[in-house]
Parts: sequence; structure tokens; C-alpha cells
Amino acid sequence: MTSEPNSDSPLELAHVLFTDIVGYSKLLGNQQRELFQRLNGIVCGTRQFQSADAAGKLVRLPTGDGMALAFFTTPDAPVRCACEISRKLQEHPEIRLRMGINSGPVEEVTDVNGRRNVTGAGINLAQRVMDCADAGHILLAKRVADDLAQYSEWQPCLHDLGEVEVKHGVRVALSNFFGDGFGNSKSPDKIIRAKQVRRRRLLLWLSAILLFLVCLGLGSWMWTRRAALTSAYKIGAAGISEKSIAVLPFENLSEDKENAFFAGGVQDEILTDLAKIADLKVISRTSVMKYKTGPERNLREIAKALGVSHVVEGSVQRAGGRIRVSAQLIDARTDAHLWAEHYDRDLTDVFAIQSEVAQQIADQLRSKLSPVERAAIAEQPTTDLEAYVFYTKAKELESASSEDAEAFLNRQVELLEKATQRDPNFALAYCVLAKTHVELSSATADPVLSRKHLDLAKEAADAAVRARPDLGEAHLELARYYYYVGVNTGDLDRVRDELAIARRTLPNDAEAIEIAARIDKRQNRWDESLANFEKACELDPRNGEVANYRRRTLLEMRRYKELEQVLAKDVANGMIDGPWVQFQLARLKLAEGDPVAAQALLAQVPLDFTSYGAMWNTRFNAALYLRDYEAANRVVAAIPAKWADDALGGPSNWAYGQVARARGDTQKALAAFAAARKTLDATWQIRFKDQRYSALGLFAAVDAGLGRKEDAIREARQAVDLLPIAKDSYWGPQFVTTLALVYAWTGEHERALEQLEVVAKIPVGGSESGATYGDLKFNPCWDSLRGDPRFDQIVHSLAPTDGNSK
Repeated sequence: MTSEPNSDSPLELAHVLFTDIVGYSKLLGNQQRELFQRLNGIVCGTRQFQSADAAGKLVRLPTGDGMALAFFTTPDAPVRCACEISRKLQEHPEIRLRMGINSGPVEEVTDVNGRRNVTGAGINLAQRVMDCADAGHILLAKRVADDLAQYSEWQPCLHDLGEVEVKHGVRVALSNFFGDGFGNSKSPDKIIRAKQVRRRRLLLWLSAILLFLVCLGLGSWMWTRRAALTSAYKIGAAGISEKSIAVLPFENLSEDKENAFFAGGVQDEILTDLAKIADLKVISRTSVMKYKTGPERNLREIAKALGVSHVVEGSVQRAGGRIRVSAQLIDARTDAHLWAEHYDRDLTDVFAIQSEVAQQIADQLRSKLSPVERAAIAEQPTTDLEAYVFYTKAKELESASSEDAEAFLNRQVELLEKATQRDPNFALAYCVLAKTHVELSSATADPVLSRKHLDLAKEAADAAVRARPDLGEAHLELARYYYYVGVNTGDLDRVRDELAIARRTLPNDAEAIEIAARIDKRQNRWDESLANFEKACELDPRNGEVANYRRRTLLEMRRYKELEQVLAKDVANGMIDGPWVQFQLARLKLAEGDPVAAQALLAQVPLDFTSYGAMWNTRFNAALYLRDYEAANRVVAAIPAKWADDALGGPSNWAYGQVARARGDTQKALAAFAAARKTLDATWQIRFKDQRYSALGLFAAVDAGLGRKEDAIREARQAVDLLPIAKDSYWGPQFVTTLALVYAWTGEHERALEQLEVVAKIPVGGSESGATYGDLKFNPCWDSLRGDPRFDQIVHSLAPTDGNSK
């Protein structure tokens, strides 16, 4: 508190810098003290502070979550001080400071502790100016900006923001002050909101006048054309194709509820037949299976969520040797029933019913069918009804959820083998069998068993091709097999060849498009990859895995603003929720270079949320970027055993070694790296049997930490040679980045910069952190390169912009 001012005291002109730590009140007491001590050290270390303080021309006032500095020297003193503080804070991202500057009259007083203090309009307005700022901003009142505008040194750094209303209705004209290495170039949120409010008021006023005139002049015309306009709006405004359709799960009306799989089989075959028609957009089975039958099923809302104009629903009733199928086609925009039919026939006619339904729906939608498409719809999958029963039961298990996924997959294999034993020419059953073995290969941790399942997948896919050489599904499964083999060898041309055959007869198959997208990444077709993931999302809009691939691709391509928009849309649509949202946002913030925001997001994720190893890597990186080494070590210690060797890119001792090295504890770092090397020597042949380049990359990084320069460089170069970017543009950049790290740690700085210049110009690829802006800006592993103009230019080239990044 200050004493009562003396009315006889003269007013003086002070140049005031007001500062405030953003988010200070949300911190714990010890965190507040630590941050404030760091800020005090930075402020007191500035030249302007020291010179003014030594001359007795400075009054400093603590304000709880910041401080005010009143300079009685020159008008640019607080500005120069702010620039020094802002530049120094680049090394302390944990301190999110905002600053406001004003020149105005103050009265010097003595407070109850006998210290100098000031009061008056000059300091009050400085606080109001600061209140308009966000973290990183240096805002100036108009008087200060006008004074500085007269000098060429400052004029380029002044950016007018206009007026904004502050406390008590006072309006203040502001300028944003920023330049190379100081300030925040973005407009403050308060300014943006104020402009939006003014714009909305003006638009509302103009809209009211315009609306009145439009209604007056066009009222009668709109009345006569109301029906036509409504129809056009429903089609055009939603951007939904007239020939788009979703075949929803059919209701089982059989007394024996065990026949539910049969209803699913009828629905699936109708969907499959329609999906072969290139003139239609047909939603994939994965997405439609989420909408089971029931009185609460809202067709209009379902169609909107799936992005279609029409839906098919129906029911199946099986009794003895008879089957009754009912189906109807509905325009979901108007709830109009366009077509309906009931079929009451022998069970052996089930395939003919499915073909007739698909043909009728195609005719109702006026779809153009080629002779090949008509033949595909008419063809029966098998002549053996019992084989078909086993097949439909296996297909029904695809949508079952269980913690024991392997048990369900093995049950599928059992049913599909029975189907193919009864009908050795049942090509579709072989296709599903091949896919199931691939999934079992991915599900098992045993490399020998994994390889066995891949071999069985190849046998099943080959059997499907022998039975039906022109079947698109058979070539899709060959493509899937060659993809999972090719990811280790880099040989993906056979995958693309098989996909080209498959897509001739499967124009609506989201899985084929997804595999193409994943190949595109590896073959440096990143734009095509993103376009294919978007197409797959369109055909399978409720598939969370495909949606995640799309988001991940945007992150890897450094298209951060687009990713924010897609993520917000996916959250709104329920495609991602819970801790996954905070995790993906945190990973985005790390890449953008905001580790403080990333750590705040991760604090909202429960520590027992361990269903994804990359979550731990993100936690570790956030702590490391903030140089919170104790927190980084706590993350490593908390990692569950099943993720211990992979979550952080290597053994846990590799992570401990990075922390110790960053802290300057050479002895502890060498011990940790030596332990990591011992673990790798013992396990690499099992863990990296088909990926020798991955083992070499880890060996190189650890050996660099151990000071084994020649070994580290040789191993890193071998990894790059085994999987160069030209061969695999997804994983290849990771090993170039590792080579840069090895060069940086072994004193070969120029060679390190050469490698970083390569990876900075291309998508990040498969590395969890990689050459992102955030990693190069904050990761201690690059400290030896800091201050080099080439390194600074690389970092600057990756800085996110208001639009999309690179």
C-alpha cells in the first residue's frame, strides 16, 4: 500500500513498463516463486534497468504476478528494456510474459515500508495497455508510439492496432511493438474480439436493411418457387452427392436370435454389390455397422453424419428352408420412401435376392452400370449354403469388440477354414481369411509366429486369385500382404500394381484407398497421400483409424492450422474424445514450438492412460524442451514395462542418458548410454530382425553419446544408406536426422547442418518428433549448434505462420 499523496507534490513524467506472467495464478506456490525469481534475474540483468537504477532514475514496483518499472530517463528506456527481456525469454519458454508501456504523469510517494513508490494516471494506463496483451506481446500506448515513430530505428517495429475499450469504458489507442527476436507479431485476442464485435454490429445493421429490401422485392417470387428452392438447398448446401448411399444394418426378425449373423450377411452382400458401381458413392461397412437397428435410429441424422443423401434399411427373417427379406430405399433429406420390396423365397435364393435388391436400388438412383458391373452384381459368392453360413459368421465377428482381439481373430480363422473346406472355390472367404492372418501377424509379439501368419495370408490370397483371377477383393488382399512385407524392405511397387487391379472393380473400397495413401507417403507423394486419406475418410467417415492417419499426415506435413481445424471437426463429430484429444493437441503444440501449452494439455491426461506408447514420448519431449529434467526422468520411470523399449525411441537408459547429458552430468550420461548399448546388443536381433537400419540408428545415437565418434558416424551412415529418403520418404528422414544428431554430438557441426537443411525441407515422416520447429528450437540435444547463423536460419524456416506452415 502507498501513503496518502501530498497534494503539493509535483507531477513528473514517467515512462512505465508494466509486466505480467500469463497463467501465474494457476501455478502452485513453489512454481510461482521459481518463475518470479527467474523473471527478476532477467529484468535486473538488462542494461536499461541497471543504468537507470544506478542513476536513481528508476522506481520498481512488485505487482504480485509481475512488476512495474517507472523510468525517469528517456521515452525509449522502457522499450529498450522490454526488447532485452523479450529476447532473453526466448531461452525461457516457461515464462509467458506480456508487457505494456505508457508515458504519463505520476506522483512520487513513500509507501509504509519507507520505499519509493509512484501513483497516478501514467502508471494506471500502462496497466490497462498491458491488460490488452497476450503472452509475448509488447504493447504501446499511442503517446509512446508517436514519440518512437519519429526515429528510423523504431518506426519499422510499430504496428497500429486501433482503439480498444478498457476498464471503466476508457478507450485506448494501441500499437503492437515487435521485430527480429522480440515481441509477438500476432494481434492480441482482445483486439481481435473488439474488431469482431464492431464488425458484427455493422453487419447486423446493414443486414437488417438489406433483408428488408430483399424480402420486399422478392417475396412473391420466392413464394412461387419455394418448393424448388428448398430441394436445391438440401442438395447444394450440404454438398452431398445425389448418388450417395449408406446400407444400414438389417434387422433380424428370426425367432432364433442366433440368425442375426444371417441378417448381417444379407446387408453386407447388398452393400458390397452397390460398392462395385463406380457411379455411386457407397459408405464402407466399418462406418455403417455403428448404426444398429432400433426405434431410436434417426435416418436424417445418420445420413448427415455419413455424408449421404440416401439410406437403405431392411429386415431378414429366416425360418427353416425359407427366407423373407424386406428392403426400402429412403431419401434421408425428405424422409421420402423411394422404393420398397418384400421377398419371400427358398433359402437357396438368398443370393438372387441380394442381387435384385442392389439392382433395384441402382435403377432408382439412375446409376449407369457397365456390363462388368452388372455381371459382378449378379455373380454368386458360393454355391454352398453351409459354407456361406460359416463365412457370414466370421464376417459378423469383424465388428465385435473385445480386449482379447487375438481370440476373435483365431475364431474367424476357424470359421473361414471351414467355409473354404466346404467350397474350395469360395474366393471371398479366402480373401477374409488372408486379411485375418495379416491382422494376427500384427497382433502377436512373437516374430516367428508373425511371419507364419503372413505366409498363411499369402497362401489364402493366392487361393482367392486362383479361384477368381478377376476378383478385386483378391488383389486387394495381395496388396495388403505385399504392403506388410514391403514396409521392412522398402519394395512397394508390387503393392501399387495389385491395388491398381483391385480398384478397377472396387471404386468405393476405403481400405484400398487407405493402403494407397500409406504407400504414397513412402514414395514421396505426400499431396496424393493426404488426398487419398481424405477420400478414405469420405467413404468411411466413422472409421477412427483412418481419421487418425489423416490427422497424423497433416502433422507430418507441418500443416498445423489445417490439423487444428480437422481435429476440432473430429472432436465435434465424436471421432476422437477423452485423453486422445489432449494428447494430439499436445503433440501439435510441441511441433509448433509451444512446450508450455503441451505440458498443460498433458497434465489433463491421467497417468494410467497408457494405451499408446507415443503418449510417453510426447510427455518426455515436453519436459525435455522445458528443461525440466526431474520431470523428464519421472516420465521415463513411469513408463509401463510393455512400452519401456519403444516409447522413447530406444531403451529407457537411452532417455536417461539424454537427460543427464543435457544437465551436463557427463559421468551419469556415459553410464546410462553404456547401459543402453548393452541392452541393444542383447536384443536387437530379435527386435529389429527385419529392420537393421533401425538398430543401426539407435547404435549410432548411443555411441555418439559414449564419445565413440568413428563408430557412431559409420553406423549412422549405414542406416541412411540402407533406407535412404529416395527409397522411403516416410522413415528415411528419421535416419538423416539421427545422422545430424551424431554429427552434432561428435563436433562435426557443418556436416550436422548439411543434414538438417535436407530434412527441414521435407515432411517430418515417421519420427515422433523429428526436425520440427519445436524440436530444433528447444531440444537440448541441438544446443551445440545454437548461435550458428545457418542453424538459426533452419529453425526460422520452420517457424509456424498464421496460415499453414510449410
